[in-house]
Amino acid sequence: MSPTTPRTSSSRAFTRLGQAIALALSAALVGCQSAAHVEQAPAPAPSASLAKRVKPRPVFQVERNKQQPPQDLWARMREGFQMQDGIDVNPRVEQQRLWFVSNPEFLLTSADRGSLYLHYIIERLEERNMPLELALLPVIESAYNPMALSRANAVGLWQFIPSTGRYFNLRQTNLYDGRRDVTASTNAALDYLSKLHDMFNGDWLLALAAYNAGEGTVSRAIERNEKLGLPTDYWNLPLPQETRDYVPKLLALSEVVSSPQAYGIDLEPIANQPYFKVVEINQRLDLARVAALADIDEDELYQLNPAFKKRMTLDRPQHLLVPTAKAQLLADSLSSMKPEELLTLRPREQVFEQVASTTPSPRRDYRVRSGDNLSSIAKANKVSVSDLQRWNKLTGKRLKAGQMLVMQGGAKAASPAASDKRSTRYTVRKGDSYALVAKRFKVQPQHLKRWNPRLGKALRPGQTLTVYIDR
Repeated sequence: MSPTTPRTSSSRAFTRLGQAIALALSAALVGCQSAAHVEQAPAPAPSASLAKRVKPRPVFQVERNKQQPPQDLWARMREGFQMQDGIDVNPRVEQQRLWFVSNPEFLLTSADRGSLYLHYIIERLEERNMPLELALLPVIESAYNPMALSRANAVGLWQFIPSTGRYFNLRQTNLYDGRRDVTASTNAALDYLSKLHDMFNGDWLLALAAYNAGEGTVSRAIERNEKLGLPTDYWNLPLPQETRDYVPKLLALSEVVSSPQAYGIDLEPIANQPYFKVVEINQRLDLARVAALADIDEDELYQLNPAFKKRMTLDRPQHLLVPTAKAQLLADSLSSMKPEELLTLRPREQVFEQVASTTPSPRRDYRVRSGDNLSSIAKANKVSVSDLQRWNKLTGKRLKAGQMLVMQGGAKAASPAASDKRSTRYTVRKGDSYALVAKRFKVQPQHLKRWNPRLGKALRPGQTLTVYIDR
């Protein structure tokens, strides 16, 4: 054994002793620091079971989700609501809300029509930082029917009367009506609402009341209340009954859209993406021929371009709204066609000369059947809805089964005895679709949609379809 071994062992022992003392001192210091921390901020530690249940989420994942836009247009709309305060405690709003909840089919039908236009309207509202509740205003005005006509001769999604339409540069001729133009009327309506909002010191409820009754009516009501020392907010103004109901309708509708499931209403999702695109054109075109060229349903193309009253691109604008999926196909087809080929898409202008020179057809009568409406009758008889209303002195669109209508033009509808087809009724069952029903009756799905213009894009159990089948 080396003589240095004992000295080395004692050195190691001394080192271990020093390490132990240092460790003890460190533990004591840590204990003191922990005790001081507890005295400054007493807080119970989470239980082991709670710690197991709560799973921390990565910060980057939360931030990414916040940046993702909603997939459903209804969700995007709800995020932009700005007029919801005090809705729940207002009896006038509650009364209107009960009506919507009791009549869900009205909202569902309007939403189905509006699915073509809502994305465009929401984008324009967001650009102006306006409340997205205003995207629901056409539901109140027209049930999202761009061809809607009121007793006061108000027309379109936003129901412009002729004088207000002209004030906002909505051209109105025999061939084109800007009040029915989806994009032009939307921008005009938002211009008008913005103007009213400024006029009434940033009060959206007063602006909406003025949109319905006119700024003069609302201003006079405010002046009256001021003279009497009464409140001048919307809820206390002496306004016409229609206007007293108008704002509560919009607020109630927005509340239902905020929480549709709470009210037993199943709103169909609408994709948060543009439904249509603008295709520039530089010549007159027949909508039916354009639809055939781009494989677009003719009625759908007209629903996007309802301002062309003769279904021909006459008297401006120089563009068409086309379903997004078909826009590029149409643009490419038009740009590649030769001049002589483009002639086949042009309307036959002599038609208008014939209309002007032809003597009226003999008067005939038409008996309204169950399920008929003015649009379907006008289309079947090749006349316009406005002519039907004029011939029969109708101020609205309501018809009753058995009612007799006078016809003075167009093509006489074939009688059942002379026709090679007969009509039948079919009640939609759970799981049905246009394709399934069409297959059952051996007809085309697009024909089913054309025969039943009042129904939406998706069938619902209980709806009644008219089907024309071979004899």
